[in-house]
Amino acid sequence: MRSEGWFVDKPSSPMDWRGFEVAPGDGQVVIEVAACGVCHTDLGYFYEGIPTRHGFPLILGHEVAGKVVAAGAGAEAWVGNSVVVPAVIPCGACEACDAGRGAICPDQVFPGNDLNGGFARHLVVPARGLCPVPDLDDPEANRAGLKLESLSVIADAVSTPYQAILRSGLQPGDLAIFVGVGGVGGFGVQIAAALGAVVVAVDVDADRLAALEPYGAGVTLDAATHDFRALKARVREVAGDSGVPSFRQRIFECSGTPAGQATAFGLLSHGGYLGVVGYSPKKVEIRLSNLMALDATAQGNWGCLPEHYPGVVDLALSGRIAIEPFIEYRSLSTLNESFADLHAGRVSRRLVLTPEN
Repeated sequence: MRSEGWFVDKPSSPMDWRGFEVAPGDGQVVIEVAACGVCHTDLGYFYEGIPTRHGFPLILGHEVAGKVVAAGAGAEAWVGNSVVVPAVIPCGACEACDAGRGAICPDQVFPGNDLNGGFARHLVVPARGLCPVPDLDDPEANRAGLKLESLSVIADAVSTPYQAILRSGLQPGDLAIFVGVGGVGGFGVQIAAALGAVVVAVDVDADRLAALEPYGAGVTLDAATHDFRALKARVREVAGDSGVPSFRQRIFECSGTPAGQATAFGLLSHGGYLGVVGYSPKKVEIRLSNLMALDATAQGNWGCLPEHYPGVVDLALSGRIAIEPFIEYRSLSTLNESFADLHAGRVSRRLVLTPEN
Protein backbone atom coordinates (compact mmCIF):
# COMPACT_ATOMS: atom_id res chain seq x y z
CA MET A 1 0.00 0.00 0.00
CA ARG A 2 1.27 3.45 -0.89
CA SER A 3 0.90 6.32 1.56
CA GLU A 4 2.25 9.82 2.20
CA GLY A 5 3.61 11.62 5.20
CA TRP A 6 5.79 14.41 6.59
CA PHE A 7 9.41 13.27 6.94
CA VAL A 8 11.99 14.92 9.17
CA ASP A 9 15.30 14.64 7.34
CA LYS A 10 17.26 16.75 9.80
CA PRO A 11 16.33 18.74 12.91
CA SER A 12 14.86 22.21 12.54
CA SER A 13 14.67 21.92 8.75
CA PRO A 14 11.27 21.99 7.00
CA MET A 15 9.59 18.58 6.94
CA ASP A 16 9.07 17.06 3.52
CA TRP A 17 5.77 15.55 2.30
CA ARG A 18 6.51 12.44 0.30
CA GLY A 19 5.34 8.93 -0.43
CA PHE A 20 6.31 5.69 1.27
CA GLU A 21 5.18 2.08 1.39
CA VAL A 22 3.13 0.63 4.24
CA ALA A 23 2.89 -3.13 4.68
CA PRO A 24 1.87 -4.81 7.94
CA GLY A 25 3.92 -7.72 9.22
CA ASP A 26 2.66 -10.50 11.46
CA GLY A 27 0.69 -9.06 14.37
CA GLN A 28 0.70 -5.57 12.85
CA VAL A 29 -2.04 -3.35 11.43
CA VAL A 30 -2.24 -0.38 9.08
CA ILE A 31 -4.08 2.59 10.58
CA GLU A 32 -5.73 5.15 8.32
CA VAL A 33 -5.07 8.29 10.36
CA ALA A 34 -8.17 10.29 11.30
CA ALA A 35 -6.08 12.77 13.30
CA CYS A 36 -2.76 13.16 15.08
CA GLY A 37 -2.17 15.56 17.95
CA VAL A 38 1.00 17.62 18.24
CA CYS A 39 2.90 17.08 21.49
CA HIS A 40 5.74 19.15 22.91
CA THR A 41 7.80 15.96 22.79
CA ASP A 42 7.57 16.23 19.00
CA LEU A 43 8.97 19.74 19.27
CA GLY A 44 11.79 18.42 21.43
CA TYR A 45 12.76 15.91 18.75
CA PHE A 46 12.53 18.53 16.03
CA TYR A 47 14.01 21.65 17.65
CA GLU A 48 15.96 20.65 20.75
CA GLY A 49 18.01 17.73 19.52
CA ILE A 50 16.35 15.16 21.77
CA PRO A 51 17.28 11.93 19.97
CA THR A 52 14.69 9.59 18.53
CA ARG A 53 15.40 5.88 18.82
CA HIS A 54 14.96 5.52 15.05
CA GLY A 55 17.20 7.93 13.22
CA PHE A 56 16.04 10.47 10.66
CA PRO A 57 14.45 10.44 8.16
CA LEU A 58 11.40 9.75 10.31
CA ILE A 59 7.74 10.75 10.48
CA LEU A 60 6.93 12.15 13.94
CA GLY A 61 3.57 12.06 15.75
CA HIS A 62 2.32 9.77 18.52
CA GLU A 63 -1.21 10.99 19.33
CA VAL A 64 -3.16 8.97 16.81
CA ALA A 65 -6.77 7.95 16.34
CA GLY A 66 -7.93 6.26 13.16
CA LYS A 67 -9.35 3.19 11.49
CA VAL A 68 -7.68 -0.15 10.87
CA VAL A 69 -7.68 -0.75 7.11
CA ALA A 70 -5.27 -3.68 6.75
CA ALA A 71 -3.65 -6.29 8.97
CA GLY A 72 -0.93 -8.89 9.01
CA ALA A 73 -1.31 -12.48 10.12
CA GLY A 74 -2.91 -12.80 13.53
CA ALA A 75 -4.36 -9.29 13.57
CA GLU A 76 -7.10 -9.64 10.96
CA ALA A 77 -9.91 -9.21 13.52
CA TRP A 78 -8.96 -5.54 13.91
CA VAL A 79 -9.79 -4.58 10.31
CA GLY A 80 -12.65 -2.09 10.19
CA ASN A 81 -12.30 -1.00 13.83
CA SER A 82 -11.81 2.58 14.94
CA VAL A 83 -9.00 2.79 17.49
CA VAL A 84 -6.80 4.99 19.63
CA VAL A 85 -3.14 4.03 19.27
CA PRO A 86 -1.25 4.08 22.60
CA ALA A 87 1.78 6.35 22.54
CA VAL A 88 3.78 3.61 24.27
CA ILE A 89 3.09 0.00 23.23
CA PRO A 90 4.84 -2.59 25.44
CA CYS A 91 5.71 -6.00 24.00
CA GLY A 92 3.55 -7.82 26.55
CA ALA A 93 5.92 -10.77 26.81
CA CYS A 94 9.14 -9.68 28.54
CA GLU A 95 10.05 -9.82 32.23
CA ALA A 96 9.14 -6.15 32.75
CA CYS A 97 5.72 -6.62 31.13
CA ASP A 98 5.06 -9.75 33.18
CA ALA A 99 5.81 -7.72 36.30
CA GLY A 100 3.32 -5.01 35.30
CA ARG A 101 6.12 -2.60 34.33
CA GLY A 102 5.30 -2.24 30.65
CA ALA A 103 6.39 1.41 30.72
CA ILE A 104 10.01 0.23 30.92
CA CYS A 105 9.60 -2.63 28.45
CA PRO A 106 12.88 -2.76 26.47
CA ASP A 107 10.98 -3.77 23.34
CA GLN A 108 8.24 -1.14 23.55
CA VAL A 109 7.12 0.65 20.40
CA PHE A 110 6.67 4.43 20.42
CA PRO A 111 5.20 5.76 17.14
CA GLY A 112 7.16 8.72 15.86
CA ASN A 113 10.18 7.58 17.83
CA ASP A 114 10.81 3.89 17.16
CA LEU A 115 9.02 3.91 13.81
CA ASN A 116 7.12 6.28 11.50
CA GLY A 117 4.37 8.09 13.34
CA GLY A 118 1.04 9.72 12.74
CA PHE A 119 1.84 12.86 10.74
CA ALA A 120 0.90 10.85 7.67
CA ARG A 121 -2.09 9.31 5.95
CA HIS A 122 -1.26 5.86 7.36
CA LEU A 123 1.01 4.23 9.92
CA VAL A 124 1.92 0.66 10.79
CA VAL A 125 1.87 -0.39 14.45
CA PRO A 126 1.58 -3.58 16.48
CA ALA A 127 -2.03 -4.63 17.04
CA ARG A 128 -1.31 -5.43 20.69
CA GLY A 129 -2.50 -2.71 23.01
CA LEU A 130 -4.79 -0.93 20.53
CA CYS A 131 -7.77 0.68 22.24
CA PRO A 132 -11.05 0.01 20.40
CA VAL A 133 -13.42 2.95 20.11
CA PRO A 134 -17.13 2.20 20.48
CA ASP A 135 -19.69 3.24 17.89
CA LEU A 136 -19.59 7.03 18.11
CA ASP A 137 -23.00 7.25 16.43
CA ASP A 138 -24.55 5.51 19.44
CA PRO A 139 -25.71 8.27 21.82
CA GLU A 140 -25.50 5.90 24.78
CA ALA A 141 -21.87 5.06 24.06
CA ASN A 142 -20.94 8.65 23.15
CA ARG A 143 -22.91 10.91 25.46
CA ALA A 144 -20.42 13.73 24.89
CA GLY A 145 -20.96 13.62 21.11
CA LEU A 146 -17.25 13.41 20.33
CA LYS A 147 -15.80 12.53 16.95
CA LEU A 148 -12.93 10.16 16.33
CA GLU A 149 -10.52 12.99 15.52
CA SER A 150 -10.87 14.51 18.99
CA LEU A 151 -9.97 11.20 20.64
CA SER A 152 -6.45 11.38 19.18
CA VAL A 153 -5.24 13.42 22.18
CA ILE A 154 -6.17 10.53 24.46
CA ALA A 155 -3.08 8.73 23.14
CA ASP A 156 -0.84 10.94 25.28
CA ALA A 157 -2.19 14.27 26.52
CA VAL A 158 -5.08 12.63 28.40
CA SER A 159 -3.83 9.10 29.12
CA THR A 160 -0.44 10.13 30.51
CA PRO A 161 -1.81 12.25 33.38
CA TYR A 162 -4.47 9.58 33.93
CA GLN A 163 -1.80 6.98 34.66
CA ALA A 164 0.18 9.42 36.81
CA ILE A 165 -2.93 10.08 38.88
CA LEU A 166 -3.69 6.37 39.24
CA ARG A 167 -0.13 5.64 40.32
CA SER A 168 -0.27 8.40 42.94
CA GLY A 169 -3.08 6.60 44.76
CA LEU A 170 -5.29 9.69 44.59
CA GLN A 171 -8.55 9.28 46.51
CA PRO A 172 -11.71 11.43 46.64
CA GLY A 173 -11.12 14.40 48.90
CA ASP A 174 -7.34 14.42 48.40
CA LEU A 175 -5.58 17.59 47.29
CA ALA A 176 -4.20 17.47 43.74
CA ILE A 177 -1.80 20.25 42.74
CA PHE A 178 -0.87 20.62 39.07
CA VAL A 179 2.14 22.74 38.17
CA GLY A 180 1.79 23.62 34.49
CA VAL A 181 -1.73 23.24 33.13
CA GLY A 182 -1.33 23.49 29.37
CA GLY A 183 -2.12 20.29 27.48
CA VAL A 184 -1.20 17.34 29.73
CA GLY A 185 -1.58 19.32 32.95
CA GLY A 186 -4.92 20.78 31.93
CA PHE A 187 -6.37 17.35 31.24
CA GLY A 188 -4.85 16.17 34.52
CA VAL A 189 -6.81 18.88 36.34
CA GLN A 190 -10.01 17.59 34.81
CA ILE A 191 -9.26 13.94 35.56
CA ALA A 192 -8.38 14.60 39.20
CA ALA A 193 -11.54 16.64 39.65
CA ALA A 194 -13.62 13.90 38.03
CA LEU A 195 -12.14 11.46 40.54
CA GLY A 196 -13.23 13.65 43.44
CA ALA A 197 -10.05 15.54 44.34
CA VAL A 198 -9.73 19.15 45.47
CA VAL A 199 -7.68 20.65 42.64
CA VAL A 200 -5.17 23.51 42.63
CA ALA A 201 -3.85 24.66 39.24
CA VAL A 202 -0.55 26.56 39.04
CA ASP A 203 0.71 28.22 35.85
CA VAL A 204 2.34 31.39 34.54
CA ASP A 205 -0.47 31.96 32.00
CA ALA A 206 -3.53 33.67 33.48
CA ASP A 207 -5.70 32.88 30.46
CA ARG A 208 -4.84 29.19 30.70
CA LEU A 209 -5.80 29.18 34.37
CA ALA A 210 -9.08 30.99 33.72
CA ALA A 211 -10.01 28.48 31.02
CA LEU A 212 -9.80 25.64 33.55
CA GLU A 213 -11.93 27.21 36.26
CA PRO A 214 -15.17 25.76 34.81
CA TYR A 215 -13.50 22.37 34.34
CA GLY A 216 -12.34 21.34 37.79
CA ALA A 217 -9.70 23.86 38.89
CA GLY A 218 -11.08 24.81 42.30
CA VAL A 219 -8.18 27.17 43.00
CA THR A 220 -5.93 28.80 40.40
CA LEU A 221 -2.56 30.34 41.23
CA ASP A 222 -0.64 32.55 38.82
CA ALA A 223 3.05 31.82 39.33
CA ALA A 224 3.89 34.94 37.32
CA THR A 225 2.40 37.16 40.02
CA HIS A 226 3.09 35.01 43.13
CA ASP A 227 6.57 34.26 44.42
CA PHE A 228 7.27 30.75 45.69
CA ARG A 229 6.58 31.57 49.33
CA ALA A 230 3.20 33.01 48.42
CA LEU A 231 2.36 29.96 46.34
CA LYS A 232 3.30 27.60 49.15
CA ALA A 233 1.36 29.60 51.72
CA ARG A 234 -1.75 29.57 49.54
CA VAL A 235 -1.49 25.80 48.98
CA ARG A 236 -1.22 25.28 52.73
CA GLU A 237 -4.25 27.50 53.23
CA VAL A 238 -6.30 25.49 50.72
CA ALA A 239 -5.21 22.25 52.38
CA GLY A 240 -6.20 23.58 55.80
CA ASP A 241 -9.58 24.86 54.60
CA SER A 242 -10.26 21.49 52.94
CA GLY A 243 -9.05 19.45 55.91
CA VAL A 244 -6.47 17.60 53.83
CA PRO A 245 -3.31 16.52 55.70
CA SER A 246 0.04 16.72 53.93
CA PHE A 247 0.23 12.96 53.29
CA ARG A 248 -2.95 13.23 51.19
CA GLN A 249 -1.47 15.87 48.91
CA ARG A 250 -0.51 14.83 45.38
CA ILE A 251 1.63 17.19 43.29
CA PHE A 252 1.96 16.69 39.53
CA GLU A 253 4.72 18.50 37.66
CA CYS A 254 3.46 18.92 34.08
CA SER A 255 5.20 22.09 32.91
CA GLY A 256 8.39 20.44 31.71
CA THR A 257 10.37 23.53 32.72
CA PRO A 258 13.15 23.90 35.29
CA ALA A 259 11.18 26.59 37.13
CA GLY A 260 8.07 24.44 37.25
CA GLN A 261 10.03 21.40 38.40
CA ALA A 262 11.71 23.36 41.18
CA THR A 263 8.35 24.76 42.27
CA ALA A 264 6.68 21.36 42.32
CA PHE A 265 9.51 19.81 44.34
CA GLY A 266 9.45 22.73 46.76
CA LEU A 267 5.72 22.26 47.41
CA LEU A 268 6.29 18.77 48.83
CA SER A 269 5.40 18.41 52.47
CA HIS A 270 5.46 15.57 55.02
CA GLY A 271 4.42 12.28 53.43
CA GLY A 272 3.54 14.04 50.18
CA TYR A 273 3.77 12.67 46.66
CA LEU A 274 5.29 14.20 43.53
CA GLY A 275 4.49 12.78 40.10
CA VAL A 276 6.94 13.96 37.44
CA VAL A 277 4.99 14.09 34.17
CA GLY A 278 6.57 16.96 32.21
CA TYR A 279 9.96 16.63 30.51
CA SER A 280 12.81 19.08 30.08
CA PRO A 281 16.33 18.31 28.82
CA LYS A 282 17.59 21.07 31.11
CA LYS A 283 18.98 20.48 34.59
CA VAL A 284 17.25 21.65 37.74
CA GLU A 285 18.84 22.15 41.16
CA ILE A 286 16.92 20.67 44.09
CA ARG A 287 17.75 19.51 47.61
CA LEU A 288 17.12 15.78 47.22
CA SER A 289 17.40 15.22 50.97
CA ASN A 290 13.97 16.81 51.31
CA LEU A 291 12.54 13.44 50.25
CA MET A 292 14.28 11.82 53.20
CA ALA A 293 13.43 14.51 55.73
CA LEU A 294 9.77 14.67 54.68
CA ASP A 295 9.40 10.92 54.13
CA ALA A 296 7.98 11.98 50.76
CA THR A 297 7.84 10.23 47.40
CA ALA A 298 8.81 11.38 43.90
CA GLN A 299 7.96 9.18 40.95
CA GLY A 300 8.37 9.53 37.22
CA ASN A 301 5.69 8.59 34.72
CA TRP A 302 6.35 7.38 31.18
CA GLY A 303 3.22 7.27 29.02
CA CYS A 304 0.26 5.09 29.96
CA LEU A 305 -0.18 1.32 29.93
CA PRO A 306 -2.60 0.17 27.21
CA GLU A 307 -4.89 -1.50 29.74
CA HIS A 308 -5.83 1.92 31.13
CA TYR A 309 -6.94 3.37 27.80
CA PRO A 310 -10.56 2.10 27.84
CA GLY A 311 -11.10 3.92 31.15
CA VAL A 312 -9.74 7.14 29.67
CA VAL A 313 -11.94 6.81 26.57
CA ASP A 314 -14.95 6.30 28.84
CA LEU A 315 -14.13 9.46 30.81
CA ALA A 316 -14.15 11.42 27.56
CA LEU A 317 -17.20 9.83 25.90
CA SER A 318 -19.23 10.08 29.10
CA GLY A 319 -18.50 13.80 29.30
CA ARG A 320 -16.80 13.59 32.70
CA ILE A 321 -13.85 15.40 31.13
CA ALA A 322 -14.03 17.89 28.24
CA ILE A 323 -11.80 17.67 25.20
CA GLU A 324 -13.20 19.93 22.49
CA PRO A 325 -12.70 23.24 24.37
CA PHE A 326 -8.99 22.50 24.70
CA ILE A 327 -8.04 21.47 21.17
CA GLU A 328 -7.65 23.28 17.86
CA TYR A 329 -8.10 21.49 14.54
CA ARG A 330 -5.81 22.19 11.62
CA SER A 331 -5.09 20.46 8.36
CA LEU A 332 -2.12 18.10 8.34
CA SER A 333 -0.84 20.16 5.40
CA THR A 334 -0.02 22.95 7.91
CA LEU A 335 2.45 20.82 9.90
CA ASN A 336 5.53 22.98 9.32
CA GLU A 337 3.63 26.17 10.14
CA SER A 338 1.97 24.52 13.14
CA PHE A 339 5.31 23.42 14.59
CA ALA A 340 6.61 26.98 14.18
CA ASP A 341 3.51 28.43 15.87
CA LEU A 342 3.80 26.06 18.82
CA HIS A 343 7.53 26.67 19.16
CA ALA A 344 6.94 30.42 19.22
CA GLY A 345 4.15 30.15 21.80
CA ARG A 346 1.45 31.36 19.44
CA VAL A 347 -0.95 28.46 20.21
CA SER A 348 -2.98 28.11 23.39
CA ARG A 349 -4.74 24.80 22.68
CA ARG A 350 -3.60 21.29 21.78
CA LEU A 351 -3.23 21.13 18.01
CA VAL A 352 -4.97 18.22 16.28
CA LEU A 353 -4.00 17.73 12.63
CA THR A 354 -6.30 15.95 10.20
CA PRO A 355 -5.27 14.63 6.77
CA GLU A 356 -7.10 16.10 3.81
CA ASN A 357 -9.17 13.73 1.68
